[in-house]
Amino acid sequence: MVVVMDPGATKALVDAVIDRLNDYGFDVHRSNGVGTVLGAVGRQLDFDLRHIKILDGVKDVFRGTSPYKFAGRTWHPDDTLVDVDGVLVGGNEVVVMAGPCAVESEEQINETASAVAAAGARILRGGAFKPRTSPYAFQGLGEEGLVLLRSAAAKNGLKVVTEVMRPRQIDIVAQHAHILQIGARNMQNYPLLQEVGRAGLPVFLKRGMSATVEEWLMSAEYILAEGNPNVILCERGIRTFETATRNTLDLSAVPVVKKLSHLPVFVDPSHGVGLRDKVTPLARAAVAVGADGLMVETHPDPPQALSDGPQSLYLDEFADLMEQIQRVAEAVGRTIFEAREVAA
Repeated sequence: MVVVMDPGATKALVDAVIDRLNDYGFDVHRSNGVGTVLGAVGRQLDFDLRHIKILDGVKDVFRGTSPYKFAGRTWHPDDTLVDVDGVLVGGNEVVVMAGPCAVESEEQINETASAVAAAGARILRGGAFKPRTSPYAFQGLGEEGLVLLRSAAAKNGLKVVTEVMRPRQIDIVAQHAHILQIGARNMQNYPLLQEVGRAGLPVFLKRGMSATVEEWLMSAEYILAEGNPNVILCERGIRTFETATRNTLDLSAVPVVKKLSHLPVFVDPSHGVGLRDKVTPLARAAVAVGADGLMVETHPDPPQALSDGPQSLYLDEFADLMEQIQRVAEAVGRTIFEAREVAA
């Protein structure tokens, strides 16, 4: 149920309506924008809406039909801004996350962090725990990788996003990361989604490789329903019949999701296409269609990378990408964080 309060309703009136909804057995989610909107869940569908319509300060009441009540715009018409330790995601700035697929060494992650910060990236990405298709492939450095990642980020004024693969990793990853990433393979790992929802950090939720938009938003709902409003969605390509690229990057998902949901939407062109020479043009396109940010894989020496070398940009290619998307961002009325001097 959605309860729209009169624009002039006082706090006392709003609180009285919330109390009455609680008395009827509803859990209430409150959204404040131009006016106050209350989302109520937890009762049978045949509840008589007149019980709420007659209350002072109530403008309108209607049944919410969306299965993703917290992720949808019905209850939350205004865009969500996610504050990542001072970096605002979902606003006018197109925020860029960049770094290697996997943290391999101190030298590798420090060199990468310095270069991406100088080019204008705001968040350092890098895997410490790696979900690989083959059990014999490099699985990451684990906690050592987390320490190296956070240290490199701190030296260069960057925030950290890194993947968590199972509930028991959350505490240790949360000690080093500013954002907890849920990878495509875990998009429907519902116990993991619930646990990161309780962890208190922003969550970066990648679309599953075969997931519909509704399934993706329902996964976000699991996190939001645990009381964590700070969810960032990421389109990273879906599996189709096409074999010319690693995945099919669904850029149409960006405007589709932004109409349905208030959550910020990023695009990962590296995983989306899997080919280095296609990453930059798709990054330009992602900004053009309204993405709130990009996640890009970069490496000092991609042919020697232990994971995803063919889709990782050389560091100078990443700097060129940043210059190109800045022009696109300006053309659509948005901004890119300007390049800056890096720490010695």
